[in-house]
Formats: sequence, C-alpha cells, structure tokens
Amino acid sequence: MAGNPAKLIAAGWLLMTVFTLLVALAAVVPPQKPAAVDVPNDEGGQIRVIWTWAEDPPPALDSIRLYRSVSSDSGFVVVATEPAGSTEYQDSGLQDGTGYYYLVTAYAGDDSARSPVAGPGRSRAQWFNTARTNILVAMLAICLVFFIYIARARRGARMFIRKIAGLDAIDDALGRATEMGKPILFSFGLGYITDMVVIAALPLLRRIARRSADYSTRLLVPNSDPIVMTAAQETVREAYTEAGRPDLYNTDNVNFLTSDQFGYAAGVDGILLRDRPGAVFWIGSFFAESLIMAETGHSVGAIQLAGTADTAQLPFFVAACDYTMIGEEVFAASCYLRPEPVMLGTIKGEDFIRLWLVVLAAAVVLLGTAATATGSPLLNAAFQTVVRWATPAY
Repeated sequence: MAGNPAKLIAAGWLLMTVFTLLVALAAVVPPQKPAAVDVPNDEGGQIRVIWTWAEDPPPALDSIRLYRSVSSDSGFVVVATEPAGSTEYQDSGLQDGTGYYYLVTAYAGDDSARSPVAGPGRSRAQWFNTARTNILVAMLAICLVFFIYIARARRGARMFIRKIAGLDAIDDALGRATEMGKPILFSFGLGYITDMVVIAALPLLRRIARRSADYSTRLLVPNSDPIVMTAAQETVREAYTEAGRPDLYNTDNVNFLTSDQFGYAAGVDGILLRDRPGAVFWIGSFFAESLIMAETGHSVGAIQLAGTADTAQLPFFVAACDYTMIGEEVFAASCYLRPEPVMLGTIKGEDFIRLWLVVLAAAVVLLGTAATATGSPLLNAAFQTVVRWATPAY
C-alpha cells in the first residue's frame, strides 16, 4: 500500500470525508423559535420564555444564553445564562404592556447557534388568581354560614351556647368579696390594647365594674401599659355612671404600675398582700409572671377567675385559680354575658364551620387510608384530586 499512490489518495479522501462528517455532527444545533408568553395568575411584570429542540434527545451543550430587546432586529442584551438542559426562563421586572423580543443562543465550546427571534411578549396583571379558586369557594361558604346564623339570631331563633362556669361564677365572686368587705382586683396582665384578648377583656371589666358600683365595692385595676390604663379608666367610669354611682369612681384605683414584666408582678403582689381582695380576675395576656401572681392571690384566700389565649400559661392558672377560661371562651364572654344577634350568630357560625372542618378532615383521612390499603386507582385518584384542590397555591 505504501508504494501504491492511488490507494494513498483514496485513503486520504476517506479520512477527510470522515472528519467532515464528524465536524458536521458536532456542530451546534440552534433551538427552535422560542415562545414568549405572559405568566398567568401573577401581578404583572413577568414573561415566560420557552424553547424546544428539533432533535430528540437535545444536543450536548455547555450553556444557553437568553437575550432580550424592545426591538425585533437590534438592541439585544443578555438577561440570563441557563444550564444546558433548561428549556424555559421566567423574566421579571418588566413593564406591563411593553412588547419584548427574545432569542436563545446555544453554546458548545467555541461554537454557538442562535434561535429565531420570538415576540413581542407583553406582561399584564391578572385580577384573579385562578389557582386559588379553592380559597374563594371556601371564603364564600364561610360568609354564607355566618349570614345564615346572624339572620337566624336576628329573627329570635333559639341558639344553644354551653355553660361557661367561670362566667357564671362572676356574680358569686363579687358577692362574696362584698360580704367580706374586701376589694376586687382585675388585671389585663402584660397585654397591649392591640391584643385581641385585651379587647375581649374590656367588656368583662365593664360588667365587673357595673356590679362593683351596684355593691359599692372598691375595684382595683393595676396596668402595665398606659394606653390600656386609659381604656380601663374610661370603661370603669362609664360603668359607674350607668349604675348611677359616678361618685364612687376613683382614678387612683385604675393606675399604671410599670411596663417591666417582673416589676409589674411585684407591684400586683404588693397590692394583693396589702389590700387582700376577695375576688381576683386575671383576664388578658400573661407570661412567666402568671404563676407568681396567681399563687399570691390564692395565698390571700381570694376567689380567682383567669382567662387567657396564651396556652403556655393555662396550666398555671388551672392549678392556682378556682375558674379558668381557655382561649375562645374569653372571646365569647361578652356575648355570653349579654347576647347580641350579630355576636351570637358569629359564634354559632364559627362552631358550625369547625364541626364541618373536623368532619371533612376525617373524611379525607379515611379516603387516603382506603386508597393506600386497597391500592384502588379510583380511590387514589379521588384522594389526589381532593388534596390538590384543598392545597392553597401561592
């Protein structure tokens, strides 16, 4: 072969042909024309760019760059560099209504290939997120339940509310303190006027102040927040005025101690030991000082009623107090003491909704258990549909 020029020439042409084919196979294949579409269910300013490849599987690449411009033939700038396997990019920070053009460039070593220009894509804000239809349906159902029960309450329909022992004992505690000639103490704890439990406690203070005015019994309300003190002063003053005894109101009895946690606890303990009240009401927001004050109240022989939404402090109140209102009992107290149609209908609506939430949760658990135990594709599909619908999208 070494001495045959024709064979050498033929072998050379063969090698050149193979090399040309390998180069052709290794050339970068450009992506097809991308699609630039508005991102659905968003607040605007976003466009999703999606591209595909004519080959399957896609060619081996090093990276992909995405270019953007407001013109279809010039001004393109790089907005993102994506991994080789990516097929879409979500462009953000855009101006709604402006048309944007995109092109995708694929890179493999020193070679590159550019896709056709796509666009214009325009972003816009949506009024409603269709992925959260489940939340809309649930909200409408809850509102409907509330409207139904409020309407029933306004028509005078009889609605059962279970007994709350602590609230039924308020008059007995006040009467006992009056018979013993001892004052009454009411504390909001360390709550602020923005705390819901403090707002819910104000009607209870009004009821207690009205009774203390009727019985001519001194009411002490030490406070840890100046704004809460002001609200308490106005509440007690109005209650005494309604009872026809404004002369019994004494501003010094509704005072400010300190905002310091244990300084407030020490101040209240001092009042308990000096004045030895016959009835003590702990209704508000409490923390580590709860047991210190409740134990002192127990040591002076007072009847104590506590109520708070701070679950960590409830065990201490249960151990040291005669009556304890747990969580929502505090919020329902004002309606319990003085039923009013809107509040009564709201409470019954909440109870109905909670009942059905428990029923629905149990039903979903049973459905999922049955689907797993039986391996039924139909039950599993039903379970997955319920889970997807009930899971909120953000």
